Formats: sequence, structure tokens, C-alpha cells
Amino acid sequence: MIRIDELLYEKQLKDKKAYLENLLSPYNAPSLGIYESPIQNFRMRAEFRIWHEYENIHYAMFSKNNKTPIFLEDFPYASVTINQLMKNLKKIWQIHPLLKDKLFQVEFLTTLSNESLVTLCYHKKLDEEWLSLAKLVANQLKTKIIGRSRKQKLMTHNNFVQEKLTILGRNYYYIQPENSFSQPNAIVNQKMITWACEHLNDYEYDLLEMYCGNGNFTIPFSRYVNRVFTTEISKLSIKALERNLQLNDIDNIQLARLSALELTQAINEIRTFRRLAHIDLKSYSFKTIFVDPPRAGLDSNTCHLISQFPNIIYISCNPETLAKNLEYLTKTHRITASALFDQFPYSSHIETGIVLSKK
Repeated sequence: MIRIDELLYEKQLKDKKAYLENLLSPYNAPSLGIYESPIQNFRMRAEFRIWHEYENIHYAMFSKNNKTPIFLEDFPYASVTINQLMKNLKKIWQIHPLLKDKLFQVEFLTTLSNESLVTLCYHKKLDEEWLSLAKLVANQLKTKIIGRSRKQKLMTHNNFVQEKLTILGRNYYYIQPENSFSQPNAIVNQKMITWACEHLNDYEYDLLEMYCGNGNFTIPFSRYVNRVFTTEISKLSIKALERNLQLNDIDNIQLARLSALELTQAINEIRTFRRLAHIDLKSYSFKTIFVDPPRAGLDSNTCHLISQFPNIIYISCNPETLAKNLEYLTKTHRITASALFDQFPYSSHIETGIVLSKK
């Protein structure tokens, strides 16, 4: 049983703040902004193993060093919609054994407006009988269901949900595909995007963004700069971004499928790319670069590239690699703003925002 403990949350957040302040202290970072999470129902997505016990079926999780399953009736960290679906699906599985037979995992994806998608993963081949029943259940539960098994994917509707985020009084809409990354804590995500937008406001200049994903930051950024040039390597994310640009009626964003190394080569005119044939990089007047790298942080070549820009906005999901990157970046830049975004309450994970300006 997982319980919500407000005092524990406050203590953990205080510890995270102290840890991050200590990590940033060598770089003369200004006072740290703290952006809290709701203490429950904050996760918009979750996945569970399914444990079969005779005729019973359980949602299960495992601790890192223990193979004994922890059975769950609910999951208070997850959205209200996920908790409702967890309860209702267990009832459905008892009524319709076909849907629980050889089921080994279930994944939930939800939105702030309570739209939902459930992925059921099986160790068996799925057929038309399964799909017909899944459609019936999906309509009954007002959700979408995807069935996955080896080399199979059957859908009752489509493979995405549509999220709405409100940033500085304006609504933005996002297609979030199943089996693709999206920020798990939508409330904190809105705070993070808002913070980044408030440190932009370069209407006369252009923005360069790396690792854009489905356009989580990109789309709101487009309202606060002249133009955005952004890069991504995931084909699924690129497809989602292109749909999101249409959804939000935005025409000042250009995208290229480039890695960090390839972008560096293109910017420094070391190499030409057919993928950039339709884009004139020289026409851009970049003042700010935005990076949101994976946990490994930025490599030395990318650090060198971004250090050439007057302003840097850096969102980090790993304080250790952020600190390593700041050793390099603070040689040419000073930190003008810093923030802690508590994306993952009740864990040691820290999301950090840093703004740097040229000395």
C-alpha cells in the first residue's frame, strides 16, 4: 500500500533544495526558485506488471533489490483517471477472461482533461475476437485501448491522447503518442515551460533548440521569439511535433533531423546536409539556445557549440551531469537564474532549470 505523506514530501523537497544549492554553489548561482508538485495524483502516465494468482489478477510493482511483487489496488501518485481505470479494468477482467489471459503488463497514458489510453501487453497472439471485445470495453470505460504482443499492435481507436497545457494565459495542444516520451507530471511541466518562456522574450531574434521531442517547449517558445530552428532524431517525436504545429497553427518553426554532432557541423559549416537543403541557417539571427538533454548531459563538442551563444537556457534531468557541463559553460557565461522543478515527488530525482548569459 502506497500512502501520501505531506510531511515526507516537504522533507524530501527541502533535502533536494539543499543538495542542488550545494551542487550549484561553485558557480555563483542566484537564489534557487522552487516549483512544487501536487502531493498526489501528479503522474499522467504509469505502467504496472500484471501478476496472476489462480483466478485473481493483481497490479504489481517491484522494489529495486527485491523480486517479491508489491500488489496495488490503487496508485495515489497517478492521476485520478488512472486510478479509476485501474479499478474498473480489474472488474472487466473478471467478467471477460479473454482480456486477462496471458496479460503481463498494462500501461496508462492520461491528460489533464481526463482523456486516456490503455495499452495491454500479452504473451499471446491477438485476434478479431479480442479486438471486438476491446472495442466494447473501451467504449464502456470511455478510453482507448491498444493491444500489444510480439509483432502485433491492435487499436480500438488511435494511438495517442491530446493534452492541453496553459502557459501564461494561452492554451497549447499536444498529440502525445503511446510508447513515446511525454513529461509525466503535467502540472510541474506547465510551471517549467512558463519559467523558460519568462526568460526568453527575444521577439527580434531567433531561437535554436536541441532535443525538441514532441514540441513540449518548442510550441510555446514560438510565441516569444521571431523564429525557432529545432532539431530531433526520433522519427516518432518528429511526427508528433509536425502534427502539433498544425494543431496549434504555428508557422515560425523549422525542424531538421540532426544529432548534436551534426548540428555542430552544420552551424560551423564543416559539413553540408541534404536534410538542410530547404533551410537557410545563415538567415537566422540566433541570440538564445535552449537545450534539454538526456541524463548523460552534453558532450564536450555540444558544450563548445552552445557556449558561442549569448544566452543559454538549460533544462537538466541530472544535476551531476549539469554540474559537469557548468564547469565548462561558466568559463564564458554567468548563471542569471536557477530553478528546481519537482517533477518526481517521493524520489531523489531533480529537474533543474538554468539560464546563462555571456560575461
